Amino acid sequence: MTGKIIDQLGRIVGAEHVQAFAEERLCYSYDASGAEGLPAVVVHPGCTAEVSALLALATRERVPVVPRGAGSGMTGGALSAGGMVLAMDRFNRILEIDADNQVAVVEPGVVTGEFKQAVAARGLFYPPDPASLAFCTMGGNVGNCAGGPSAVKYGVTRDYVLGLEVVLPDGAVTRTGVRTAKGVVGYDLTRLFVGSEGTLGVVTSITVRLLARPTARTTCLLAMGDLRQAASLVARLLAAGILPATLEYMDRTAISVVADRLPFDLPAGCAALLLVEFDGDPESVRGEERRLEKFLEQHGEGLLATLRAADQAEADRLWAARRAISPATFALRPHKISEDVVVPRTRIPDLVAFAEELAATLELTILTFGHAGDGNIHVNIMIDRGDEEELKRGEEARTRLFQEVVRLGGTLSGEHGVGLSKAPFLALELDPAGIRVMRAIKNALDPHNIMNPGKIFPEMGEV
Repeated sequence: MTGKIIDQLGRIVGAEHVQAFAEERLCYSYDASGAEGLPAVVVHPGCTAEVSALLALATRERVPVVPRGAGSGMTGGALSAGGMVLAMDRFNRILEIDADNQVAVVEPGVVTGEFKQAVAARGLFYPPDPASLAFCTMGGNVGNCAGGPSAVKYGVTRDYVLGLEVVLPDGAVTRTGVRTAKGVVGYDLTRLFVGSEGTLGVVTSITVRLLARPTARTTCLLAMGDLRQAASLVARLLAAGILPATLEYMDRTAISVVADRLPFDLPAGCAALLLVEFDGDPESVRGEERRLEKFLEQHGEGLLATLRAADQAEADRLWAARRAISPATFALRPHKISEDVVVPRTRIPDLVAFAEELAATLELTILTFGHAGDGNIHVNIMIDRGDEEELKRGEEARTRLFQEVVRLGGTLSGEHGVGLSKAPFLALELDPAGIRVMRAIKNALDPHNIMNPGKIFPEMGEV
């Protein structure tokens, strides 16, 4: 990164928005994956025209560009080894909330939780709810197609993105999608960019659809005495036509790291928890509760207790405990390999059993929790990276886990994306023809490979 290029960056965004000192760049050298990569420069653009000028410069000078939101990603997608990090924190405005048409327009740096609160104040609802919603951003959610507990009923980020404004690698600006419920003119470029992890362009504006806000909600815990019975209950419950807004699962180890945060004392012998929540209008919520009770009377093998949140404060404590699992696991070991695999719901018991066997075979602590309602299970392999032998066993556990997930008919990632950490395993899931098509799209839009190089496709490294 030459001084001449840094001067040009300063002329585009203002020198105060360019960070080239080592101590400034260090703050952008890591993300939630635990991996590291020190950028050569960090730039904070403030408008689409500035992003366009920056990408045009990067293409001319062959400078790698890594768009970055809050750095909450789990696969190293926001890391740059020597290139330019495009920090999108100045793109932090909610541009429009159209309550009549249930549409909103936001910039990518808007914090997801703050956006949800803003639309809720207007009687509306934006369902995607990643665990990091208190600090992750809408742009990062779009880049990785984030999900969350509500996906079982409401779907994931891609199901709510109607359109995007995107700056392409050569600096050209395109607007994809529509503001309407229907629209089939041309290829679906919006879906192409959602989940592309910043490898095809930089999103500068996001148009999303909204729903009416549910007026009632109820939350409960099903305490189970057997892990596999808990896992199998998920598919049977949904097959019975019961559709919760969320259906979360926690194994014994996951419970242990957040037990002190729960509002209830759990019954003796509790081996797993299912967190079940219904929402809608008051009558429909009461009806779903009655259906659940009747179902459990007939099919509640292994059920020790049903614990209901008495009010919103107790429900909030339950969710705070659930969202705290991932960071709380560091009480077990100093590091972890965090995976977000997905299997068909009927195969969740097989996946859980495999994780137990893997932990015993490789002498590792492995815990499972997550969004059981849609088959998205978070598998945390706890390790100490300072112990070379344990690290080696952890990496072996991940490889064997991925192989088993594919064998079960699943996918390697439900919401974390591919990034750096899963890129070497791409061919486990995708066939050669599919990978060839993806590479062709990447080459067509980014022929000089400046956009987030090395992510998704490991052989397409830094320029």
